[in-house]
Amino acid sequence: MKYENAQNILPEYIVQLIQEYIEGGYLYIPIKYDNKKVWGENTLTKDILKRRNKEIFNKYNEGISIKKLAQKYYLSEHSIRRIIRQQKNI
Repeated sequence: MKYENAQNILPEYIVQLIQEYIEGGYLYIPIKYDNKKVWGENTLTKDILKRRNKEIFNKYNEGISIKKLAQKYYLSEHSIRRIIRQQKNI
């Protein structure tokens, strides 16, 4: 998130109107609904996690224990079980 000085980008009358509600503080202005992106759309994170989860599932099917998978991927055993359940349903 990038901070901008309202006086540098907004007309003076809008700045004065906003100052009636908040003065000298930070104000978050959300993205328009139409411009929102799906989580992971801007990065490869979603794809990386998909590949990782598939790999975990395959290793589990090869006989590697949940405990060892948790240690290898730095996840809790609960998370490994959840990933395996999800992968079974795909």
